Amino acid sequence: MKKSLGARAMLYPMPVLIIGSYDENGIPNAMNAAWGGISEETEISICVSADHKTTENILKTGAFTVSVADTENVIAADYVGIVSANDVPDKIARCGWHAEKSEDVNAPLFAELPFALACKLISYDEESCRLVGEIVNITADERILTDGKIDLAKFNPITYDPSGHGYVALGKQVGRAFSDGKKI
Repeated sequence: MKKSLGARAMLYPMPVLIIGSYDENGIPNAMNAAWGGISEETEISICVSADHKTTENILKTGAFTVSVADTENVIAADYVGIVSANDVPDKIARCGWHAEKSEDVNAPLFAELPFALACKLISYDEESCRLVGEIVNITADERILTDGKIDLAKFNPITYDPSGHGYVALGKQVGRAFSDGKKI
């Protein structure tokens, strides 16, 4: 028998997205967001409230990056989610990350995070908090690639568990997409 849990922001897996932006002075910022995902072929949508420094930065620059946190960066990824750049402008330095400007958009990449999307702002709706970006490029450290493809065993991305308020590493592969179903 299934138990009702009510209407909540809960979906599994929920990626730990690190949104990178620059302020008007070129100071890098990052925030942790869990409510987001691919919404079109080269489009990402993320729920980000208007009071975040990140949102302000993106609306001014028209660009941002989205990295996926991994097991090596759990503490820093959580830190950028609980500390606001409105209060702690040097939070990137404090968490130990190193920002480098993306070659594709006016936003930072973080050397410690091995996978990132470079995005141009398409739209932002303050009422729904929906940020939409066009993915113009994806970068990945060679250390997480096998034969030119993302290798999740090397990457070790984490997901957010909204029920238990924890971070969980993705598990092992259990099947082949667009293949296993052919057995039926």
